[in-house]
Amino acid sequence: MPESSVAPIALSISGLVKRFDDLVAVDGLDLELRTGEVLALLGPNGAGKTTTVEICEGFTSPDAGSVRVLGLDPVIDNDALRARIGVMLQGGGAYPGAKAGEMLRLCASYSSDPLDPTWLMDVLGITDVASTPFRRLSGGQQQRLSLACALVGRPELVFLDEPTAGMDAHARIMVWELISRLKSDGVSVLLTTHHLDEAEELADHIVIVDRGRVVASGTPADLVRRDAEGQLRLTADDVDPEALEAGLPDGYTCSRTPTGETLVSGDITPQTVAAVAAWCAVHDVLITGLAVDTNSLQDVFLELTGREVRA
Repeated sequence: MPESSVAPIALSISGLVKRFDDLVAVDGLDLELRTGEVLALLGPNGAGKTTTVEICEGFTSPDAGSVRVLGLDPVIDNDALRARIGVMLQGGGAYPGAKAGEMLRLCASYSSDPLDPTWLMDVLGITDVASTPFRRLSGGQQQRLSLACALVGRPELVFLDEPTAGMDAHARIMVWELISRLKSDGVSVLLTTHHLDEAEELADHIVIVDRGRVVASGTPADLVRRDAEGQLRLTADDVDPEALEAGLPDGYTCSRTPTGETLVSGDITPQTVAAVAAWCAVHDVLITGLAVDTNSLQDVFLELTGREVRA
């Protein structure tokens, strides 16, 4: 790509460190987000995602490293930065007793050129609860109001911490469409999420962190191709990997993936594909998916961060 076509850097983090007593929450983290792109920050619980985002927003000071948001220091230049960013906090961030419409109009009043709060509430499907106190909203409604508060000031960069947590499928799709519109309007988005399909759908770039360090980064396509050479992925019910392996020529191994697919590893040729299909036909197994040289993002995530459940 010619240098002139590369978008400016909206967010730059270099060597970021944050400690809480003996706990190192962020340990030398680097990442970069360019203007008009969506970056998804993924990781298990306790990986340092929320701490990193809070430092970028100026709520927490780093112990070491450099952070620049729209060219500004988020702590020293917080007043200047606040007018240019939108923040959707994981915990909501609204006054519990404030009515939804009042809360959004209050946020709009902080901006010199806000979006129309009435229009934004309609877009996000919360007009009917405009007179309802925040504490009485459902979890999904609270999330949508928090998103509205983050966007009403027309930010250049928006931080979305678990934006679709607690939302039903229709609301999630609506938020996905809104994030895509933000990107097309040149807004930069830093997204944290536990929904890997959300990251795969929306992100231009994904950074996976674990124990405060970056363990992988790249486009969604780059990550799912990771270590996938010489693999065939079979999606079908009632496949016994050991039985399939016994029915193939020597040199192939079969295993079950975390998502329930069967992975055939070895020298994948047209003859291999035909042999797998023939085995399924003989054993009356209906193939619903067959792909060569691909991983799922979930496979990559679990491979890098482990499978244990964390607090």
